[in-house]
Amino acid sequence: MKATDQIIDIIKREGAVTAKQIALRLSITTMGARQHLQGLEEEGFLRFEDVKVKVGRPNRHWSLTAKGHAQFSDRHSDLTVQFIDAIEQVFGSEGLNKISKEREVNTLATYRPHFDSLPDLQSKVKKLTELRDQDGYMAEYQATEDGFLLIENHCPICKAAQRCETLCQSELNVFQALVGSDISVRRDEHIVQGARRCVYTFNNKV
Repeated sequence: MKATDQIIDIIKREGAVTAKQIALRLSITTMGARQHLQGLEEEGFLRFEDVKVKVGRPNRHWSLTAKGHAQFSDRHSDLTVQFIDAIEQVFGSEGLNKISKEREVNTLATYRPHFDSLPDLQSKVKKLTELRDQDGYMAEYQATEDGFLLIENHCPICKAAQRCETLCQSELNVFQALVGSDISVRRDEHIVQGARRCVYTFNNKV
């Protein structure tokens, strides 16, 4: 993978970065990292913000533009939205909801066999992360004081979900079914609502 592609991938997964952080990640000089970042900015993939610090010059933080995020977009998203429009026109909102429910059922059926022998919440969230990453969500998980986070840095169905809100709810339903009714599942950040990523919190119910 080219250095510029790696940089875009890192920023997509981790958010805004400095040239020094990129240099450390790619084992290159800070000057080399800065040149790559400036090149990507000139091409319209990145933008920067200078953040003041207590001492010295401000730190320049680089983040993705809409064009940068589009590098990860589902190439078939426009066609998917057209299908959603057609389904609603022919079958109405009830038909659209049935389609969304069928996708939920199929996703659950695909994921569930992987969870049959998993003993605890951590193993379940870890497995769910692996499956979501394979499905293109650039997923990772983190432990918290009282549970776990599932972080999805990309949404390959974003345009479809913006058009059909029940798709996002169906994903929450799948997660809940997989971890069990004794676990609370909550979405704290949502790409469809303008966040950089989707973040789900998994906690034992009190």
